[in-house]
Amino acid sequence: MSGIMGSISFLEMMKAVFFGIIEGITEWLPISSTGHMILFQEFVKMDVRPEFWDMFLVVIQFGAIIAVVVLFWNRLWPFASKKNHWIKKEVFSMWFKVVVACIPAAVIGLLFDEKLEELFYNYQTVSIALITFGIVFIIVETLHKGKDSKIHSIAELSYLTVIYIGLFQVLAAIFPGTSRSGATIIGALILGVSRTVAAEFTFFMAVPVMAGASLLKIMQFGFSFTIEELLILGTGMLVAFMVSIVAIKFLMGYIKKHDFKIFGWYRIVLGILVLLYFWIIK
Repeated sequence: MSGIMGSISFLEMMKAVFFGIIEGITEWLPISSTGHMILFQEFVKMDVRPEFWDMFLVVIQFGAIIAVVVLFWNRLWPFASKKNHWIKKEVFSMWFKVVVACIPAAVIGLLFDEKLEELFYNYQTVSIALITFGIVFIIVETLHKGKDSKIHSIAELSYLTVIYIGLFQVLAAIFPGTSRSGATIIGALILGVSRTVAAEFTFFMAVPVMAGASLLKIMQFGFSFTIEELLILGTGMLVAFMVSIVAIKFLMGYIKKHDFKIFGWYRIVLGILVLLYFWIIK
């Protein structure tokens, strides 16, 4: 019996590794991490309690968020080591903007989280969102080709601009498959923000959003973890963290020379393939 339990645990741990890889890649590329997790679950079922899976789907993203904190620590930590200038005013200003931008999605999440999951967390919604926002990506990039950006640093972002960016993030809070990073980057580009600043601000917005979402999910789940559940969650978060380090570095290098059209085409193709799979094959 113990051997059987051990093999089952190992299998679930391997699934957690795969989910961590998917999360680490898709959290930062504008292709929807939650959407990919939901779709992957259709093919690779985790043998866990439904309530644990609902929590795992969100909390695994906290591992990816830690990667942002590690990579951008000097940009995020508001206290300097110098005795005479121990507060970084520009960092506090940036955090105020991040908080303002996160308010709309936070309100939606707190009020309607469970209802939104019930209505939209399925392959149909994910596929349609992948295709729709893939098309939007291509259109926005085509219209902005050759145009100079108006905003080239986070310091130049006005509070009105960050509120608008926050409203774009609401789309991702409602429709899985939209991509939180995709929605905010698209919104920022439309508002005249450079790709680099749009990506960085999106990364920074993810810290309080996903930290708050993770805390809320854990509180709703409670702390009645089994040893296996703790191992599965810890493994998924650790893998997501390590893969995110690579994904973030890749994206920041990529956007210096390329636009986001390739991600738009990827979203469209994936969305169509998933719809075809469930309509024809399954």
